[in-house]
Amino acid sequence: MFSLYDLPIDKPGIVQEISANGSLKRRLLDLGIIPNTTITPILKSPSGDPTAFEIRGSIIAIRKEDTSLIKIKYIN
Repeated sequence: MFSLYDLPIDKPGIVQEISANGSLKRRLLDLGIIPNTTITPILKSPSGDPTAFEIRGSIIAIRKEDTSLIKIKYIN
């Protein structure tokens, strides 16, 4: 498993685990980031943080510190 932060742009991955706790975990779950969901990074900001992701037909921006808590597996 890799962190979501390591997923290359336009390469989809499948969420495996969320290591966050409390309100951050609740927020990520509310955004649709749940296990076995496909997520694709589509754009990084010029400074490299945050990154925009497509998930369940929506585009959301997530900070590096939060993406490092989301474990994914690559889709071949």
